[in-house]
Amino acid sequence: MEHMERGSLYDELRVRANLPEDVISGIARSVLRGLQYLHGMQIVHGDIKPSNLLINGKGEVKIADFGVSKIVVGTRNAYDTFMGTCAYMSPERVDPERWNGGNADGFVGDIWSLGVVVLECCVGRYPLIGFGEKPDWAALMCAICSGERPQMPETVSPYFRSFVRRCLEKDWRNRGTVDELLHHPFVNGTFELR
Repeated sequence: MEHMERGSLYDELRVRANLPEDVISGIARSVLRGLQYLHGMQIVHGDIKPSNLLINGKGEVKIADFGVSKIVVGTRNAYDTFMGTCAYMSPERVDPERWNGGNADGFVGDIWSLGVVVLECCVGRYPLIGFGEKPDWAALMCAICSGERPQMPETVSPYFRSFVRRCLEKDWRNRGTVDELLHHPFVNGTFELR
C-alpha cells in the first residue's frame, strides 16, 4: 500500500472543520471510483467513513480498512445487518424489518455512507443528529431510520443538494447507484483535495 502522508479525511476535518464544495466533489468522485472498482469485483465495503478515507501527498483520496468488507456470492444481500460503524450505517442495515433490509442490495449501503461523509465534509460535524446531541445508539437509530432529511446549508449548490439527496434516500430501492452518481453533475469537475 502506498504511503498516505496526509492521514485520513477524519484528520483533515479536525483541522479544517468543513471543506469547500469543489474539494468535496473531488472526494466524492474518488470514493465513487473506488466503490465502482470494489462493487465491480462484487465487494461491499461496509464501513465508508472519514477515518477510512486516506489522503496522499497529492491530495488523492483512497478507500481503506476492508475489515468488514464482504464478497457477494449468489445474492446481492452480502452484508451482516450490523456491519460497519453505526453512525454511517444505512436504514436497511439499522432496521432491516422496516426497510426491507433482508432483500436489500448490499452495494447501496456504501452509497448511504458516502452521502453522510459528503454532508459531514460540508457542515463540519456528523450531520444526522443535532449539534450537541449525544450520538448514542437510540439517537442514531432514530435519526437514520425515522429522522427528517438532514438540513443542508442554504449556500450549497443545487448539484450538491441533489447529490446528497440521491445518496441519502432512506428506501434503498430509490437510492442512487455508483454508476448513476459518477455521472451526476456534482462530481463531474476536476477538483482534488488541496
